[in-house]
Amino acid sequence: MAFAYFYFATLSSVAEEFALNEPSSRHIVQVLRMREGEELILTDGRGLQAVATILDAHKKHCRVRISERNLKDPDPRRVTIALSLLKNTNRFEWFLEKATELGISEIIPLKCSRTEKQQFRKERMQSIVESALVQSQQSWMPLLQEPEDFQEFITKAVSDQKFIAHCGKDEKRQLSEMINTSLSSQLILIGPEGDFTEEEIGLAFRNRYIAVSLGEQRLRSETAAVAAAAILKLL
Repeated sequence: MAFAYFYFATLSSVAEEFALNEPSSRHIVQVLRMREGEELILTDGRGLQAVATILDAHKKHCRVRISERNLKDPDPRRVTIALSLLKNTNRFEWFLEKATELGISEIIPLKCSRTEKQQFRKERMQSIVESALVQSQQSWMPLLQEPEDFQEFITKAVSDQKFIAHCGKDEKRQLSEMINTSLSSQLILIGPEGDFTEEEIGLAFRNRYIAVSLGEQRLRSETAAVAAAAILKLL
């Protein structure tokens, strides 16, 4: 049986009976047309998942009772994608959605030398991540960070394996050949529309980043980031 799935940030602190917020209540009652006695699943995005039964199908404050709580283990391998902010915000939002669906652990927007657009609407971006979490019915939400300056980030980032995908002529290995799944964390850098500068690539090499290829085709930044996410998560 398929259950309706919802994000509820404060799930760990609520009593057994409580009312959902208005957007969730409206979706349950008016869109899904659920009624008293039907069950749904709630998650806080930090591993906690609960089965709840509708007590009062009110469109503004639907009341539910929790009948079961489960704590889901996180993926033992942590995957982080650090992608430059993009000129077209819609493309970055598309990446956020797909990266969340794939189960990425952390997303870091970067400000690089060739990053054209610096604006980052955190509240909107976070809502996209939350929606993708619900759509893919996962219990662990990616940690979406505030934008970081490339040079500051690259010198402090910690990961068992650190990769950089760029379009330069340096010798590269296929990312799929370089992943060591016995290690607990991987991080990959993806640049802006104009790629990383030679100085940025050099800085990455000095900080032990490995140059990798995502294939023969030249990909848009957001496509490259999703391809990298898929390779790192699914291999």
